[in-house]
Amino acid sequence: MKPFDFLVRTKQDLIDAVAEFGFVPLFANAIPGFSVEEHAVPQVWYNSGDGNWPVWDWKGPVIREAGCFYGKFFDKKATFVRADLFCDFANVRRRGYDYDALCDEGLAPYRDRELYELLSVNAPVRSRTLKRLGGYGKDGKKGFDTIVTRLQAQCYVTIADFVYDTDRHGAPYGWGIAEYTTPEIQGGEAFISRVYQHTQEQSLEILLDHFRGILPNVPEAKLKKLITA
Repeated sequence: MKPFDFLVRTKQDLIDAVAEFGFVPLFANAIPGFSVEEHAVPQVWYNSGDGNWPVWDWKGPVIREAGCFYGKFFDKKATFVRADLFCDFANVRRRGYDYDALCDEGLAPYRDRELYELLSVNAPVRSRTLKRLGGYGKDGKKGFDTIVTRLQAQCYVTIADFVYDTDRHGAPYGWGIAEYTTPEIQGGEAFISRVYQHTQEQSLEILLDHFRGILPNVPEAKLKKLITA
């Protein structure tokens, strides 16, 4: 396995990076060099002046075409995760609990449980639709972003796609709107049958071994902290 090093000039470069490295954070983070931001050429990372932000527009297609999972998994920052690795990653982050078991043990805060249940029965669901259904907004409940980010970090919620508003001619415009789902819905039986097949200790060791390969100069303790959060 080669160390984390690539150049993003096209959407295919990003898809290939996800396939090669398994974990590809979008933004710069506590590990230098471990992000798309630090490996993308300026022409695709920044606004080109014509209203296009290539990397931002590629996020949805990369999720779909790479068959990967995407969400705010590392320090509240978005990361692409290859499907086979996400099973062990979710096992570690969930501490071995599916969401029903987490609720049965009294480990899920009420507001988290309320939003998760609303999301799961409507998934895939746009963020603004979910906010409206849940009564979040200026004159309603607060904390939507905090809760949905926490559910992503725990690997109970992922972003399945980014969808765009369209004008009267059917042309997309504006920023892509996150469409939330659960790994069980997004990954189907391939995820459900594998997420708890290893013990948490086994899953952690599988992930540590993977990260040792792509980030060979990062101390073991830092890798473990990254994985377990």
